Amino acid sequence: MFKIQKGYNTVSKTFRLPIELVDDLEALAYKNNLSLNQLIIQCLNYAIDNLDDSPDNSSEKK
Repeated sequence: MFKIQKGYNTVSKTFRLPIELVDDLEALAYKNNLSLNQLIIQCLNYAIDNLDDSPDNSSEKK
């Protein structure tokens, strides 16, 4: 299960995200007393840790 954590060393990067996604993330960050950046870091770490890295065979199917 995804658990909210606090505190990271960071580097500044710029990403363009859909407005609706940012609105949802900001609400979740506020609800959990986190910065938006802290929440996004955790979401990205969770996605990487749970990535299905099996080969994508969909292009081979016809």
